Amino acid sequence: MSDNDGKKTLGLRGGPRSGNVKQSFSHGRTKNVVVETKRKRVVVPKPGASKPSSSGSSGSGSAAGGSKRPAGISDAEMERRLKALQAAKARESEEAAQREAEEKARAEERERLRAEKEQKEREQREAEEALRRKAEDEERKAREAAEAAKQAAAAPSEPQTARQPSGGPKPSQTPSRKSDREREGGGRRKTEDGGRRSGKLTLNQALGGGGGRQKSMAAMKRKQERARQKAMGGSQPREKIVRDVKLPEAITVAELANRMAERVADVVKALMTNGIMATQNQSIDADTAELIIEEFGHKVTRVSDADVEDVIAEVEDAEEDLKPRAPVITIMGHVDHGKTSLLDAIREANVTSGEAGGITQHIGAYQVKSKDGSVLTFLDTPGHAAFTSMRSRGAQVTDIVVLVVAADDAVMPQTVEAINHAKAAKVPMIVAINKIDKPAANPTKVRTDLLQHEVVVEQMSGDVQDVEVSAVSGQGLPELLEAIALQAEILELKANPDRAAQGAVIEAQLDVGRGPVATVLVQNGTLRQGDIFVVGEQYGKVRALINDQGERVMEAGPSVPVEVLGLNGTPEAGDVLNVTETEAQAREIAQYRANLAKEKRAAAGAATSLEQLMQKAKEDENVSELPILVKADVQGSAEAIVQAMEKIGNEEVRVRVLHSGVGAITETDIGLAEASGAPVIGFNVRANASARNTANQKGVEIRYYSIIYDLVDDVKKAASGLLSNEIKENFIGYAEIKDVFKVSNVGKVAGCLVTEGIARRSAGVRLLRDNVVIHEGTLKTLKRFKDEVAEVQSGQECGMAFENYEDIRVGDVIEIFEREEVERELD
Repeated sequence: MSDNDGKKTLGLRGGPRSGNVKQSFSHGRTKNVVVETKRKRVVVPKPGASKPSSSGSSGSGSAAGGSKRPAGISDAEMERRLKALQAAKARESEEAAQREAEEKARAEERERLRAEKEQKEREQREAEEALRRKAEDEERKAREAAEAAKQAAAAPSEPQTARQPSGGPKPSQTPSRKSDREREGGGRRKTEDGGRRSGKLTLNQALGGGGGRQKSMAAMKRKQERARQKAMGGSQPREKIVRDVKLPEAITVAELANRMAERVADVVKALMTNGIMATQNQSIDADTAELIIEEFGHKVTRVSDADVEDVIAEVEDAEEDLKPRAPVITIMGHVDHGKTSLLDAIREANVTSGEAGGITQHIGAYQVKSKDGSVLTFLDTPGHAAFTSMRSRGAQVTDIVVLVVAADDAVMPQTVEAINHAKAAKVPMIVAINKIDKPAANPTKVRTDLLQHEVVVEQMSGDVQDVEVSAVSGQGLPELLEAIALQAEILELKANPDRAAQGAVIEAQLDVGRGPVATVLVQNGTLRQGDIFVVGEQYGKVRALINDQGERVMEAGPSVPVEVLGLNGTPEAGDVLNVTETEAQAREIAQYRANLAKEKRAAAGAATSLEQLMQKAKEDENVSELPILVKADVQGSAEAIVQAMEKIGNEEVRVRVLHSGVGAITETDIGLAEASGAPVIGFNVRANASARNTANQKGVEIRYYSIIYDLVDDVKKAASGLLSNEIKENFIGYAEIKDVFKVSNVGKVAGCLVTEGIARRSAGVRLLRDNVVIHEGTLKTLKRFKDEVAEVQSGQECGMAFENYEDIRVGDVIEIFEREEVERELD
């Protein structure tokens, strides 16, 4: 508040009758204190000041001067209010001092900024002045050089001027007048060739005099060489330059001439002399091109199409270029043994809740920063039996395998498979015995079961580390991270981050909004945004890199998993990513690999001989096929489903995958399925609107799945429907022939005694003689006494006659059975 303000009101809380205390300021000096109550208004003077007059009713006065005190206010209350007033005044003075200090600091800051700005302006002016002086010096030097050149040019012409006739201009006046005209005309001075000079006057133009284009030093040397050769009596032939020409399987004539550094016309002429009529755009084979190259005197180097991959050949890094990198740890084990939950506990995340059915169906790549600051890269692999290829890939790109075994479930089939993958990849293993907090946990059984598969843990006097952990309670997690850090320290993992990146595709998918996306684990070098790369049969340019947290990054070093955007197609999981220098190289390598894969597929599907073709046709006649079309969300899942489908079937029925791919189900897929009579299976994908309408119109079945074992079970049931029913025989009785009778119009009738079970009229029978089957057929008649009956119980006698068979003897045994059709199922 300024000194000229009128009044400032200060509120004080008093008793029930207290009001407000108003403090008046006038030019910075406190005058009186006005105490307002509900009944009276009292002016309290400042201590030491003269007693003010009452501004209210009678009875008001000062509390300090012994005069009457306001009614209803005690001495203690009055003293308390005065102390509060003094405290408020003290606070006000402190705030004023603080404001003054802040204002002073702001003034100093403004002064400092002003001084800095003046200093920068002064330095800028000095720099501009220096540049101006430098430009003036250069211009002055150019002017002096031009004047010196003019004087030198004018010196030889003076004697000629002196010999001119008397009618002409005086010698002394001509140069000066000419120079005056040149100075006045400036840029209007004409050049020696009669044209006007354009542009600025440069030092070369001034010294050259003419201002035209000067010959280079190389041109002058060539001119001198030609003159020398002419003087010596003719030019000498140039020496032939022999080149190493790289020759592919086929090459155009123009490209061949370019590689030999010869004229195209000469190459076409050489081909014509050899009887080959070819233009510059036509291709010739390697043998013909080799003859032409040798005719021109060059050397031939044969190359193949596979040489295009030489640009991405692995180069050994120098020891001084290698730097430590983070270890890559793959979590492996049986399904539902807690691999993802254990990784969630380490990452303090929750991935399991997002998985369909609570089981992992993709490879997940994550980076975890431990408490000591070290970075660990984890790969989480599926445990279901169908994902063998994913587990194999996880073991191939890893440094350490953490084998998760449930303490209440022990070693299971996928546990054994994970052990085999780790041994095949020759990577160290750490056993994590999970679910140790369960009552049925038995870690000792796990350790003893692992002995059967040559995995000897440290507690069994082996060299494989084992840690008891619980993903739920967090027990043993620090010990597990410590074991991983110890193993990584022993391995001494290093990579060169300052080279072209190389990595492995962990997973690939076709995203609707982003296009083909590949999850890549960088193994060596650094992958940067804008790099051109080739991966398998695909190539592209890195448009964006996204880490495991969903954040965009500009680069990814060794052991860093990232999602790569910018591919021209979806690569196969497990393909190797290599960075190339140019897009042309990447495209050429990808095209070569695609052609090679196409040739392999064609060779695998074609029969090599007529006998093999006939054998294949005969096998196909006896085998029923269930065609299906598979679309999945990621490449790894599609590959796993195809492999699982190939395992379904036997010698009578099999499943044939017409097409598999990634991305949504389209109209093209529906058209293919309709032509083949196949259902469309979508795994974590859906059909678009047009595909759904087409499927409804054409009657194509679309089935959606999110859990792979549901898909496998349904396909097994469908394939089982193609199996023929199994005929099962149930023996219901035996009868012994006691006598044989001949009956007119019937033939021979056997008098039998049912010794076991029951004899039925509708059942099938076999006639056994000395335990050898003589006849198999049906009964023509079954009689009990003279009546035709449907069945005869054990211990009773009856008469039987066979249909179209009468060679029966006493002592033969009749075997009675019924046939039953049983539906078969695939294992």
